[in-house]
Amino acid sequence: QVQLVESGGGLVLPGGSLRLSCAASGGTFNGYTTGWFRQSPGQEREFVAALRWTEGSTHYKNTVKGRFTISRDRAKNTVYLQMDRLMPEDTAVYHCVAANSRLIVSRLMDGDNYDYWGQGTQVTVSS
Repeated sequence: QVQLVESGGGLVLPGGSLRLSCAASGGTFNGYTTGWFRQSPGQEREFVAALRWTEGSTHYKNTVKGRFTISRDRAKNTVYLQMDRLMPEDTAVYHCVAANSRLIVSRLMDGDNYDYWGQGTQVTVSS
């Protein structure tokens, strides 16, 4: 069973950058759909980005397009979320997710379609 090990959160000034990492432990991401969700206090969890591991195709929440980049390192079985030009409204707990199949576009943004969740890492954007 795959376990997701996240790292890279922290406190950053508005306009700054952070990179989150998510490594697969106990398995590989071959054939998986991987991604990131986030949740702020009192808010519903929301989709941020997804990457289909085999083909490398990516999808983003509209408000992060052009600022966030999801990518993978096949050799390290790790998925990354590079976050640039961060804004206070990006503050949330970010969770790495993985589904053991290739999800079609209409299923990417529903967290219930992912089989594995990381423990979450806090990202705080504040001056």
